[in-house]
Amino acid sequence: MTNLTLAVPEILHKRLSEHPEMKWSEVARQAFEKKLEEFELEEKIIKRIKLTEKDAEVIGNKLKSDIRKRFE
Repeated sequence: MTNLTLAVPEILHKRLSEHPEMKWSEVARQAFEKKLEEFELEEKIIKRIKLTEKDAEVIGNKLKSDIRKRFE
């Protein structure tokens, strides 16, 4: 297995250190795996979508409009 070094803020490191019973490397592995699966699914979906730039613009404008209405 390959090692990976992570930089975390001091406060997070302190909080993690308060729970030595946890296997933080396993937690990190699971989080990486879950995020990677989500990312790969998104890539798969995007490859199947055939949107033009104009389609994307229309969708973006609709989303912005809906968001504006939500916060008015």
